[in-house]
Amino acid sequence: MTAITQAAPVAHIPSPVEPLPHQLLTALGQHRMATTGQLHALLRPHVRRQTVNTPLNELRRQGLADYTVLPRSRGTRAWFLTGDGARIVKDFPALRGRPPYPITSATAASLKTPHTLTVLRTHLAFVADARRRGDEHGFLDWTPEVSHPLGDGEKIITDALMHYTLTSPRQRTKLRAFVEVDRTTMSSERLASKLIDYARLWSYEPQPVGRQRSRQPAAAGPSWLRWYPVFPRLLFVLTGGSRQVLHNRISDLHAMVDQHPLVATMARTVPLGAAVLDDLEAQGPTGEVWTPLNDAQPRSWTEL
Repeated sequence: MTAITQAAPVAHIPSPVEPLPHQLLTALGQHRMATTGQLHALLRPHVRRQTVNTPLNELRRQGLADYTVLPRSRGTRAWFLTGDGARIVKDFPALRGRPPYPITSATAASLKTPHTLTVLRTHLAFVADARRRGDEHGFLDWTPEVSHPLGDGEKIITDALMHYTLTSPRQRTKLRAFVEVDRTTMSSERLASKLIDYARLWSYEPQPVGRQRSRQPAAAGPSWLRWYPVFPRLLFVLTGGSRQVLHNRISDLHAMVDQHPLVATMARTVPLGAAVLDDLEAQGPTGEVWTPLNDAQPRSWTEL
């Protein structure tokens, strides 16, 4: 009699790739807000847009996401997490430690859209360039609204912290950058003064407070060493004005480097550059579109 051997059941192996609805929630938790087109370009650029639109509408039916319609945009939707959505994503591994900022209504969302969507538009220029070059830079390698202390209860909040890995057959080079996106909504002098805040962060060394803490040796070096092996380069991205207006603002940034002693000292070791957003989108961030703030010869952001 021939024995019948039954094959052992194959164990279920979870996919290492998160399903699209999960990625959409994560992206909205990371970037606060995004249009349908931006989410399409960020997560699924090579498929039909409906592939992204369908799960977004399902997330809305579940009460996890909602949208506001951008004015004068022919119905463009800017998506954001609801309170329930924000509570869910705060426990996602990729977003642990990221403070949730739920948007309570479409009206509240409309007040945040201009700057938030422009910061994401800047990120997309780097994402597209990285895909073209074969570098590593995904939707979680760009963290908006990163805060660092400056002492005396003050802090600096950068528009975005970028992680980017240059790849070649022989090596991988990890780069980091603080990104400031200027829409020409503040004075040129106020924009240039941000360089002073970054120079303060670059030089800030916290002092021990109180008798108990004074018995412990103070951590050597500036506070930024808690987060970065080297101080991130500083990139200013400008939009919202004529070429002449944007050129003048870059000149004022250049003047601050020349005139402020602490900024000038920082500029000797920290790469600083400024570029126009339209140029990043047209030529890619690795094109020679960046003006070094301690030089005048345009170059790639990786060569500042």
